[in-house]
Formats: sequence, C-alpha cells, structure tokens
Amino acid sequence: MLTEPKRKRLFKPWFSSLTRQILIIMAIGVASAQLISSTIWVRQLASDTEIHVREVSQHMAFRIAATISYFQSLPTNYRHIVIDQLRDMGGTRFFVTLNKEEIVIKDIPDTHLKSIVKKEVRTTLENQLRIHNANIRFSNPSDLHVINNQTKLTDLPERWGHHSLLVKPLTTPIIVIQIPINEDEWLYLASLMPDPNFLEDTTPLSGERLFSMAISIITVLLLSLLILRRVTRPLASLAHAAEQFGQGNLQTIPETGSSEVQKTAKAFNDMQNRIQRYLNDREKLFSSISHDLKTPLTRLHLRAEMLDDDEVREAIIRDLDDLDMLVKGALQSVKDTDIHENRVEVNISRMLDDMQSSLNIQSKKLTVVGELTHPYIGKPLAIKRCLGNLIDNALYYGKTATVYIEDHEEGLTIRVCDQGPGIPKDKMDKVFQPYTRLIPDHAGHPGGMGLGLSIARNIARAQGGEVTLSNVDNVGLEAKVWLPRH
Repeated sequence: MLTEPKRKRLFKPWFSSLTRQILIIMAIGVASAQLISSTIWVRQLASDTEIHVREVSQHMAFRIAATISYFQSLPTNYRHIVIDQLRDMGGTRFFVTLNKEEIVIKDIPDTHLKSIVKKEVRTTLENQLRIHNANIRFSNPSDLHVINNQTKLTDLPERWGHHSLLVKPLTTPIIVIQIPINEDEWLYLASLMPDPNFLEDTTPLSGERLFSMAISIITVLLLSLLILRRVTRPLASLAHAAEQFGQGNLQTIPETGSSEVQKTAKAFNDMQNRIQRYLNDREKLFSSISHDLKTPLTRLHLRAEMLDDDEVREAIIRDLDDLDMLVKGALQSVKDTDIHENRVEVNISRMLDDMQSSLNIQSKKLTVVGELTHPYIGKPLAIKRCLGNLIDNALYYGKTATVYIEDHEEGLTIRVCDQGPGIPKDKMDKVFQPYTRLIPDHAGHPGGMGLGLSIARNIARAQGGEVTLSNVDNVGLEAKVWLPRH
C-alpha cells in the first residue's frame, strides 16, 4: 500500500508540467460542463416525461376501470364465454381471465414513473369502482404467469394473446391487476405499457451520455494539446537556455512565437548579453588591478628595505605582504570561479583516484568509496577545483579524508568527510564568505587566504548544484557536494 509521501512523489511529476495542469483543468471543466448541462436537460426531460406518463396513466386507468366494471356487470355464467370470445376475436387491449387463485407476479424494480402509474390506477379504481383491494404489479413478459402459477404467458397459444400481450418483441413491461371477485375467483387483467422504456427513469450518466462526454473531452484535449505544445515549446527553450546560462554557457534563444513570448525571449537575450559583458568586464578589471598594483607594490617593497628602523621596516613589509595576498586572492577567486570550458563527460571516479594516488605519495591519506554508475556531463576543471579545495581543507584540518560517491539518476552526491574539530554551528554560513579564516595560523595550507570554500560553493552553484557543511558527531566535518544531472 502506498504511503502518503510515496503517493505525493508518484503524482508530483503529473502536476509539475504546465501542459498537464492545463489539460487536467480543461478536462475537469469540460466534464463538469457536460454533466451540468446533461443534468439540466435530464431534469427538464424528466419533468416532461412525468407529465406524459401521468396523462397516459390516467387514460389507461379509466379503460381498466371500464373493463373491470363491464365484467362485474356480466352474469357469472356469461363471464367465461365473453373471455373466450375476446381471446378468439380480440376487441380489447387487455388480457382478461378468471382464475381460481391469486397469481404470484415477479415484480420489476421500482422506479418513480412506475409509482406514478400504480398510484393513478389505484386512485381511479377506488374513486370509480370503490375497489380498495386491487393487487397491482408490473412484470416482464418472459416472467409473467397467467391462469395459474404454473403457466407462463409464453406457454399459451399465440392466438390467445396476440391482440393484447403477445406482441413481438416481448420486451415491453406489463401491468397486472388482480381483484378478488369472490372467495374462489380472481379477476386477472393485464395490459402492455406504451413502450419498453415507459417506466425507466432518465439519468445524466447513461451509457450514451458518458460516451458523448468522453468523445467531447478527448476532442478538446487533443486540440488543446496541439495548441499548448506550440505555446509551451518556447517556454521550454527559455528554461533550457536559462539553465545553460546559469552554468556558464551563453545560448541565444530565437525570438519567435506570440508577441508575449517574443518580448520575453528578447528580454532574456538582452539580459544574457548584459550579464556576460559584466562578467568579462569584471575579469578584465581584476586582471588590470593585479597588473597595475605589481609595480607600486614592488617599489614600496624596495623602499621599505632601505628603511633604517628594523621594527618599522618589518611592519611595513608585513602590511605589503598582506596587501599583495589580498590582491592575489581576489584575482584567484574570480579566475577559479569563472572557468570557461565546455561541458563534457567527466569521469569523476578516475579524477578522485588520481587525486588519491598523488596525495598518498605525499603521505597524506585519502580514501575513495563508491563509483559512478552513470556518466556525468559537466566542466572537468571546475569540478576538479571544487573537489580539490574541499579535500585540501579536510586533509589540513583532519589529517585524513574519506570521499563517498553516491550516484543517482537525478544527480550526483559526493561527501568529503574528515576527522577534524568541525565548525561551530553559528559559523557554518560564515566560512563560505571570502577571506574567512577560523584559525589565524594557516602556514602550509594552500587555501590559507580563506577562499577555498567560497570558490568550491561558487563552482558547484555554477553547475546548478550546491555545497553544504555539517558536523558529524564525534567524527569531524562532512562537506557534501550535490551536482544535478541535466
């Protein structure tokens, strides 16, 4: 049995698409409109049918009363003679017999129209003939018993009832009225209803209406699907272009379609060009700043070396070194984040194995657990820089590092775990800010400027992923990299 979360995950893809949402809404709308219109039409039809059935029932009831009154007026000895003549010659719409017992009638299911006919006949018999003990039933021709409880209508000679009941096809309901004449005789009178569906109530959910509703819904959905595919195709192209641009790939989308779509496409293309120009200008700016600062920094270093006061000289040189480090760090942050390369198939397992071999040669213990089960498409240098920064941090703070690869169809998760002191919870977000260093002494640490985590997160986000940190109880820090598959 599906649990609630599993059920939500199962149906979520069906409601995530704009096309499916519109199609579902249109299907519900068409079905509701059809059901409402059918209900209104059926109610009107039912009202008209009820009036018609009541009128027909009144006429039938008067004829039944007249026939019963005629037979009651006959002398007892003549009644059987008249019945035999009616069987042979016709002359009435009713099948009439005098039986020695009450015939058990298998009644058809009750309906509203059936109750109307029954009420009209009973009311007429009571008002016209003061008959209050009439037994009124309705039967199908194939189940109707006549004369006695062993003889069916279909067992009689055809000439006995071909004027009244044996009208082919035998599908029309038959009304049966039985009235006790005396202790030994029952007057049995049967008559066909006007048509086979005379007693059936109308419903808005009949087979024909359901078929008509299904045809209408399918037609509307097919036409809507053709229109929606034409309308949503530019939106899909726009979403793909936005995703590619977020990963560093400029992709101009065609400015076609409706006027609204054309305006959106033009605005998006203009936005891409402006952002790309900004990124190029930023990189050129940092490169120019770095280049322009080298000469004055070198001159200041030389002048500082010529100072006689050792204490002042050392202080100025330290300040110049810090300034030089800040400039180099800013330039490194820009260059390491904006890695311009094409997306190709990346063998991340082999990349990590190469890192493991290289670090183990340097007596640094790195363990890799797991492998890729599906090829990953991404930027290899950027991914290597991202993972390299996280592994360097793990080895520096925890001395050893273990990398776990967890591959899924939706994305790739890489966990870098160490056995270091971890990070205080209140500083988890702060460490991703550039130039943030929790430990002042970073001698020998290649990422000692506090840029490693910031660069790693920026690279992952440029791939559409994310980098998060979490402390593992009594074990150390876990850096989790999630990279989606596109």
